Amino acid sequence: MFIGQYNNKMDSKGRISIPVKFREELGMKFIVTRGLDSCLFGYSLTEWQKIESKIKSLPVTSKNARAFQRFFFSGATEVEIDKQGRINIPKALIDHAYLDKECVVNGVSNRIEIWDEDKWQTQLADCEESFEEIAEELGNFDF
Repeated sequence: MFIGQYNNKMDSKGRISIPVKFREELGMKFIVTRGLDSCLFGYSLTEWQKIESKIKSLPVTSKNARAFQRFFFSGATEVEIDKQGRINIPKALIDHAYLDKECVVNGVSNRIEIWDEDKWQTQLADCEESFEEIAEELGNFDF
């Protein structure tokens, strides 16, 4: 399980360090793809197979299903952690997530998310502002 928030810097070649706590579960190779809310999603190969299976099962007759499959799969790429613990993010994914030098890598249960720091701060502020309403809308939680 991935949890926590880590601030990192992306270098001019599009490389970003993956937190040590995430590396073991991700493995030396994992999948990065376009995520929702202008971030990137990262999945271990095992978790990717589960996600891929679910998305492939969407009906091809549904316009929204086809659009989602195209969006999600066409942005996916296998990345490899180098000896310094970094991955190289392709330009198309950097552009999708508006990544600049300052980045945030978050653990979100079964995936990691890579955010531009400014976008993450905006997302976090919006979520904090309405967290109780969101929780109420999603139903009762047994904390």
